[in-house]
Amino acid sequence: MKIEIKKDIYQEIHDLLHNARQNIISNINSTMTKTYFLIGKRIVEEEQDGNKRAEYGKNLIKTLSKKLTKEFRKEFLETNLEQMRKFFKVYGISQTLSEEFRLSWSHYLILMRIEDINARNFYEIEAFENNWSLRELKRQVNSSLYERLVLSKDKEKVKELAVKGQIIEKVQDVIKDPYILEFFGLDEKSDYSEILPSLDEFKKIIEE
Repeated sequence: MKIEIKKDIYQEIHDLLHNARQNIISNINSTMTKTYFLIGKRIVEEEQDGNKRAEYGKNLIKTLSKKLTKEFRKEFLETNLEQMRKFFKVYGISQTLSEEFRLSWSHYLILMRIEDINARNFYEIEAFENNWSLRELKRQVNSSLYERLVLSKDKEKVKELAVKGQIIEKVQDVIKDPYILEFFGLDEKSDYSEILPSLDEFKKIIEE
């Protein structure tokens, strides 16, 4: 027997599912980023306590990578450990673990490449406040939004124009972020969009 669903109950449940997905992704990103920050911190501390020679640092990362990759797969390749080390060195002075890392690890990989600390802070704040996807952050950095704002007299107009063309990621796309999949030891090729039912599927379930 089919019943007609009231629009308000469907919308409420729709919003609950959407918010739940967003919270899950936010928690995953926060945990990942904090963990990588601590790993980078520990590597830097070991280098400082052990030997400051570059050779020691290289061997340390190489040895760690070999051991960790056996258990945690490619997430801990030497390149990735180098990125974690750099992450702490870039953010270690201004960031404490009690403060929130509000963006995904993929976002911070882009932000770390920006040498100007003022520009880096600007893009981090804008990305968080405007919910920029990874693609949108790349677009704004590549278009030199910060530099244009610094030089422009009409800063609001530049920011208004910068919003055009913004691409919003779906939650499913964020779940498929290769760095999130690596964190859980999952293969990038797998279909993880089935972690939660789609809204259409959910609607069918209620109608049955």
